[in-house]
Amino acid sequence: MTEQRYKAVLAVIANGRTVGEVASEWGVCRQTMHRWLARYDSDGLEGLGNRSCRPVHCPHQTPPEVEAVLLEMRRAHAYWGARRIAFELARKGVEPAPSESAVYRCLVRAAVIDPISRRRRRETWKRWERGSAMELWQLDVVHGFLLADGTHAKALTGVDDHSRFCVSAKLMARERTQAVCDGFSSALREYGVPAQVLTDNGKVFTGRFAQPPVEVLFDRICRENGVDHILTQPRSPTTTGKIERFHRTLRIEFDTRQVFRNLKTAQEALDEWVTYYNTQRPHQALGDATPQSRFQDRDNGPRDPLPTRPERNGEQWVCRRVASNGIVSVGYQQVSVGKHFGGSACDVLVSAGLLQFWVGNQLLKTVVRTSKGDVRKLHANGTRRQG
Repeated sequence: MTEQRYKAVLAVIANGRTVGEVASEWGVCRQTMHRWLARYDSDGLEGLGNRSCRPVHCPHQTPPEVEAVLLEMRRAHAYWGARRIAFELARKGVEPAPSESAVYRCLVRAAVIDPISRRRRRETWKRWERGSAMELWQLDVVHGFLLADGTHAKALTGVDDHSRFCVSAKLMARERTQAVCDGFSSALREYGVPAQVLTDNGKVFTGRFAQPPVEVLFDRICRENGVDHILTQPRSPTTTGKIERFHRTLRIEFDTRQVFRNLKTAQEALDEWVTYYNTQRPHQALGDATPQSRFQDRDNGPRDPLPTRPERNGEQWVCRRVASNGIVSVGYQQVSVGKHFGGSACDVLVSAGLLQFWVGNQLLKTVVRTSKGDVRKLHANGTRRQG
């Protein structure tokens, strides 16, 4: 390229040809030909080489002072991306506050991250969540908290579906029914009773798939508090996507790879991080609001009172276990109350002509009694309690 430009310049200087004639011959405009002549006159043959097209000055480029601050943020928080850094700079009042794309370019220039193509969501994508706080809690057990004695602790975690507020982060040495239920009960006492809870099909959460089905302690706590316990479909982790996403944040930001001296120390550190997560950490799904701000926006009035639980210590009450197919048998009469109640304890009020079937505080069905004989009595003094 330099040699061709040199020939064009010589055609004008040495041969005395006009600029317009030489420019037409080489397929360039007259302005380009004049520029080549000027560069040859000032810098000689070296001036005819290719030069950078980068502007001498870029007025909207991020100032070096701001760039230094954002790179230091990235160094201190390696898991922060361009979006989070831009948010934190704006929150700190840094002027001029760079945009997310400007932060991204700074990180790429500093070789802190590798430029990758972005995966854009489809226009039809929609985020599913409950309409208000306390409608649904998602609960799960997460593993991997290292202790100095070489053991691994586990934690019962729970988030509110609407606000992403962490309602439970209770560590335990082993995943046992009593420890899980103690953590659940503690969350109920501290934050109140949600309308529903969503869990997987773990044995600490439900006994509906046991043979025969049984009511475990977690199910009994839900029943006694009027909480609707929802189970996920087998091998469907996306159903509890919010709690799984919380686990990812927990592993990265809390850093579950660190080793704690004992379970108490680990719980204290976890409680401190959960407070930060609920009250200070911006959440992208909430428009960069904190979970606490959305959790506190719920209706502070009392929940609708639960249906009055009738006294079940009379002679007319009997208790039966709902079969896996949803059938309850009373006095040789079989009544279906629904498969999803399989394994639950069902209280039956036996009168002269009717049978009323109750699970917890919910009246499931009232049917006409077809048998006239005596009904075999089982645990008439209230609902059977099982662990």
